[in-house]
Amino acid sequence: MREHVPGAEHGQVTEIIAGPQLSPLEILALLGAVALVAARWLPPAARPRATIAAGAVLVPSALVLAATGVRWQLVPVLAGTALAAPFAVSPLLRRRGGRRAWRARWWLALPGTAACLGLIAAGPVAAWAFPVPEFPAPSGPFAVGTRVVQWTDPQRPETFTADPDDRRTVVVQLWYPAQKSPAGTPRAQYLGRTEQEARTVSAALADGVGLPGFLVDGVPRARTHAVVNAPVADGNERFPVVLFSPGSGGVRTQNTAWAEEVASHGYLVAALDHPYDSAAVVLDDGRTIRSATSSTGDPDRDEELAAGWTAVRAADLGFVLTRLEELDRGGPDPLTGRLDTGRAAVTGHSMGGAAALQAARQDPRFGAVIDLDGYPHGPLTPALHQPVLALTQAITPAGDPRYLPRLTAALAADTATGYRLTVPGAAHLTFMDGPLYLPPVPAVVGSLGRTGGPHLVAATTLAFLDTVLRGAPGDLAGTLSAYGSLDVHRPDSRP
Repeated sequence: MREHVPGAEHGQVTEIIAGPQLSPLEILALLGAVALVAARWLPPAARPRATIAAGAVLVPSALVLAATGVRWQLVPVLAGTALAAPFAVSPLLRRRGGRRAWRARWWLALPGTAACLGLIAAGPVAAWAFPVPEFPAPSGPFAVGTRVVQWTDPQRPETFTADPDDRRTVVVQLWYPAQKSPAGTPRAQYLGRTEQEARTVSAALADGVGLPGFLVDGVPRARTHAVVNAPVADGNERFPVVLFSPGSGGVRTQNTAWAEEVASHGYLVAALDHPYDSAAVVLDDGRTIRSATSSTGDPDRDEELAAGWTAVRAADLGFVLTRLEELDRGGPDPLTGRLDTGRAAVTGHSMGGAAALQAARQDPRFGAVIDLDGYPHGPLTPALHQPVLALTQAITPAGDPRYLPRLTAALAADTATGYRLTVPGAAHLTFMDGPLYLPPVPAVVGSLGRTGGPHLVAATTLAFLDTVLRGAPGDLAGTLSAYGSLDVHRPDSRP
């Protein structure tokens, strides 16, 4: 399947070929099942050989899959096979026993064949709708390393618990420019440090949106392109830092495709889990902290709560920047002396975007802000003093009517230039990894294809970061406008 990514005419990678969503073993089982059903319609002399050949492919494949773990997407295939097997095997057994082989009349066999093939076809359709995500290869000059750290702020009590001695703790995943690892080096697990953590997080994410966990059982199987604890890239180059806050109920890994792409271009990306807000946070001691935030149904009360949660997240972001400064100065650590915390950006998706805006208001160390479709919860004062890039889906009457006016007010009051890019074909989940593994329903993940959203978010945010943090020359507005409808808010254009 070919997928188009906006920006083709401006030199970006614009097209990818989506690979099969079934493993070779699953494909063998699928072909064996189809052959078993189709054997009924072959000439009489060919039927026994075709049935035996189909069984020779199907049975070993099914046995190996049973031993290694059968994905739910293959259950319809096995059900169709089980339905067809008695009718396929019975003639062989009767012939072997010297009895005349019985064969159903065509007008009886045709509906059964159609039912079996329908079940078998449901397998690849389900695998296509809920695949094991395949992450786009980072396009930058650096390989990517990753590691997870846990930091506790001794100055802040944990407001989500009643224990006065409980201090605020965050779990942070770092992606950084790394040396190239040897071929065959294992790649980092998606969603967690271990497969068990990934399954815990995946189940919590599914539960948070009301999906049965088995539907996304392919997600914890995924591997990314980063290598855990890979050596930092050679040289003395210092890497600007980009902090990331996920959406409400989201997790630190929800924008892994974006984080790996940004890191491959020479940035340190630090993504946070916010305990009691993120869907599930697994701590170093093995405890799992579930989300404790939820809507009340009262818009005014929900906005008050969201503003409070956003403030906690903003404080988390400032704390992590402080810890990165200490890591760069103090060590010993492979990243000591390699982080340019004087060039720092803060970004987030959804509520994380709101937290990024608040963090920038409170902390002038952040030199740039990226808001990925985030409603600006909390106060709009003081005014922002940093360049802002806001990516949004198309604003429709079905959306919150307060969203665009509040975002526009925040950008209009900014003393630096702000950019709002409305992306056609985008949905709220376009701006995260969701399109890689959720059904391609436009209302859910947009209509940009499996990798169109991740490519677009990476291309636009890198253009912005390179311009405002690195001073790269070029027409930023022109670059951004290739991806959608752009509104530029310049301080010198105010009345």
